[in-house]
Amino acid sequence: MPMQEQESPSAIVVFGEALVDDFGDRQVLGGAPFNVARHLAAFGRTVLLLTRVGADANGERIREECRRFGLSTDGVQVDRELPTGRVVVERSEDGASHQFTILPHQAYDAIELRAALAAQAAVTPAMLYYGTLAQRTPSAAETLACVRQASPARRYLDLNVRAGQVTERCVFNSLHAADIVKVNEEELRTLFGWYTHTAPSTADVDDPELRQACATLLRVFRLEGLIVTLGPRGALWFGADGESASAPAPALAVPLVDTVGAGDAFSAIVLLGRACGWPLALTLARANEFAGAMCGIAGAVPADLAFYRPFAGRWLSA
Repeated sequence: MPMQEQESPSAIVVFGEALVDDFGDRQVLGGAPFNVARHLAAFGRTVLLLTRVGADANGERIREECRRFGLSTDGVQVDRELPTGRVVVERSEDGASHQFTILPHQAYDAIELRAALAAQAAVTPAMLYYGTLAQRTPSAAETLACVRQASPARRYLDLNVRAGQVTERCVFNSLHAADIVKVNEEELRTLFGWYTHTAPSTADVDDPELRQACATLLRVFRLEGLIVTLGPRGALWFGADGESASAPAPALAVPLVDTVGAGDAFSAIVLLGRACGWPLALTLARANEFAGAMCGIAGAVPADLAFYRPFAGRWLSA
């Protein structure tokens, strides 16, 4: 009797950088895709992280962190020549601001196509998350394009327009390939400058000029939805069907520590909400709540996994 073929597990595929923020006296694991993947895994989702690290101590730290969060390393490639990604962070004298230097020629710039496609073929992609930093080399951009083409999964673009790290052409291609796009206010203004040649305010979701400019972006790039995060003022949603929604940010239950990783936390809950079938308004509200909670701790992800339990208990219990 022939063996019954087992269906591959449904997974959220996350493509992009895993790196270390180097403060000199300490090194913190990060990278937006890595942060998103860790959050989703902590909430019990099956996640395939497609990234590349060096055969070095930082690469081993990243793989160990994957294991700590219950995150599969099947898509974590190891490069024998290039180092694990590193961002040098320099504090100002008063400590109020930071300067970031994103180093070139890092392992995540060389995510290998065949290995990425093989890892993705072993799962059933439910969503594909990607950004722009891991597309800064032509080979990496081509790898991502092939990963996208190999799956019918809905595509979530977390735009990150960093000077010197991303070109307008990369943004243009990324937008055309996406279904849902998340931007902050500054990035939205950049898109308006490039593609609509307008400068509407984001203060009022019902402002006709803002709605028209966002509708233009949705139409030009054939997007399903556009999410605009507004920091302490919440978030906006503009849909291709004309639907719009706003979600005010909840009052922080704890004093503000830092905003590092808040956008990544927001994206993780949007992806979680889609996987769980939550209504749009509820998804945005929970994403804001979780992003706000992240602002009450230091760093992009919590050190203690117990941080997730209250949210999981309220959101995921049957």
